[in-house]
Amino acid sequence: MPKVLIVTGDAAEDLEVMYPYQRLLEEGYDVHIAAPTKKKLQFVVHDFVDGFDTYTEKPGHTWPADIAFADVDPADYAALVLPGGRAPEYIRGDADCRRIVRHFAEAAKPIAALCHGPLVLAAAGVLASRSSSAYPALAPDIEAVGGSFVDSEAHIDGSIVTGRAWPDHPAWMREFLKVLRVAAPVD
Repeated sequence: MPKVLIVTGDAAEDLEVMYPYQRLLEEGYDVHIAAPTKKKLQFVVHDFVDGFDTYTEKPGHTWPADIAFADVDPADYAALVLPGGRAPEYIRGDADCRRIVRHFAEAAKPIAALCHGPLVLAAAGVLASRSSSAYPALAPDIEAVGGSFVDSEAHIDGSIVTGRAWPDHPAWMREFLKVLRVAAPVD
């Protein structure tokens, strides 16, 4: 059974971790969650409120990380998922996290990144001359590393599938699964 790695941390968007986690399990993939350390993670729930210029945040579910970034051998995994939330803001600074992401990009293995997840792609140096969707406020971050921002619920650039936020889950995961099923079919 092919393995998929979700790279995240505390304050990840609850829905953006749990939806792909459960959807990939449903498809028959073995899914592992990696974080800076192997511990119980605290996710958050972001919501959009009329009249607010940005989203609100509340505590979400807790969930255990299966493995620490330093212990990940990315060669063991067929694909990578980078959820959003606030976790990407700090995990992008982790050298092992960037090592993992570069492995997937250089090997052209499927990568799904949503919302603030492309911040990790940018920090790993894999967005130069590529296009990516993301939470729209991240357009300057993507362009600052030589990428092109695309406002799309499911944007595909080679083996990388990106989207804006959890409302894009159906389109984003549908396109990612098309790429994943070709690269790593489940027997």
